[in-house]
Amino acid sequence: MSEGLKVDDVYTGYDKADVLEGVSLEVKPGKITCLLGSNGVGKTTLIRSILGLTAPRAGEITFHGRKITGLPTHKVISTGISCIPEGRKVFPKLTVEENLRLGAYQVKSEVEIRKRIEEAYEIFPRLKERRLQLAGTMSGGEQAMLSIGRGLMSSPDLLLIDEPSLGLSPLFVKENFQVIKRINERGVTVFLVEQNVRQTLAISDYGYVLSKGRVAAEGDAASLQDNEDVHQAYFG
Repeated sequence: MSEGLKVDDVYTGYDKADVLEGVSLEVKPGKITCLLGSNGVGKTTLIRSILGLTAPRAGEITFHGRKITGLPTHKVISTGISCIPEGRKVFPKLTVEENLRLGAYQVKSEVEIRKRIEEAYEIFPRLKERRLQLAGTMSGGEQAMLSIGRGLMSSPDLLLIDEPSLGLSPLFVKENFQVIKRINERGVTVFLVEQNVRQTLAISDYGYVLSKGRVAAEGDAASLQDNEDVHQAYFG
């Protein structure tokens, strides 16, 4: 099996201050790996580092055994990585189907694009019902579905998902996590960055806990779930 994503001793910061200090972790192919931590500990900075939006000062990031540190973002995406950003970020004045099409901007074949749109509708029947609706008029939960559907349009090997539970009702959070599990079962590797400990560990295989820019704990999901130190120190 090909190598997944590896982050090795990465330091990333803004101005002169480091936000990430020697972070190392691995996202194994075919698995759901999660990164837990409260607000402001560096989770989004790590995603920015992986995507080439904020270049690390030190350390190395590889995907499929190839170094991606320092690559421009579009080149990182073309290696097979797709990102579902925090806060969904749909294009409000475009329809559901137009939003989906934007996720396949690197695909030239109209036949292939149609096939992927139909696959997205298979995962999210509600999007098919609303395909001509403007994305900005949809509920938060529906926009979350659209954001994930758009991320899948590039047919990624690895899906980075940043805070999928943010601002959603408990019902939609549960639904969203079930969808992420189903996507993983279709063969997509998932790196899930979240604050919602219980729901995240329920679907993850392995996890890391980030605190003050460093990895404070790691282990399989069951061991992190039972780790009192982790709960006390990072989640109260």
